[in-house]
Amino acid sequence: MLRAGIMGGTFDPIHNGHLLAAETARDVFGLDEIWFIPAATPPLKSSGPDASNRVRFEMVQLAAEGHPNFRVLDMELDRGGVSYSVDTVAALQEQWPGTVFSYIIGGDRVGDLPKWHRVSELADRLESFIGFDRPGYPADVSALPYPLREKVKIAGMPQMEISSTDIRQRRAEGRSIRFLVPDSVYEYIMRNDLYGS
Repeated sequence: MLRAGIMGGTFDPIHNGHLLAAETARDVFGLDEIWFIPAATPPLKSSGPDASNRVRFEMVQLAAEGHPNFRVLDMELDRGGVSYSVDTVAALQEQWPGTVFSYIIGGDRVGDLPKWHRVSELADRLESFIGFDRPGYPADVSALPYPLREKVKIAGMPQMEISSTDIRQRRAEGRSIRFLVPDSVYEYIMRNDLYGS
């Protein structure tokens, strides 16, 4: 039985914080693989991604390259429209029966779980949600309704104050983003002049 962690998000761009969260979830909870699934249109964000679907997918591929337990899927990008996690997990279970899935989320998303589309069905389909504290966003499950609260596991990880929003802002201001993203992603961003002013 394969145990896989799902990392969803816009990854606009993917950064070292995403990779650290993925590796921490894999290590702490004994997951076999982490599956990165870039979203087409995230339901809880007010605006769409800055970079195109193709560009974001290529950056995630570069970031995951060489890690034997990381996989990148373009299913939400192919499907298009709003990317609901419950639809993605249902499709994954149909395509990979017998695989047990957990969903990896940041501390800023733990409190949002009750707002997720068909969250009760999603929770029933998952082994767990794996949450992480982020600077300014402690992963607090106490306000979550039961039984959703019982599905959330919190993992500690080194605190990295990195966000895709900050990376885009730095690029727009002409500041360095080196060491905030993997070297391969940094080179891709610079080569394609992404997020510049």
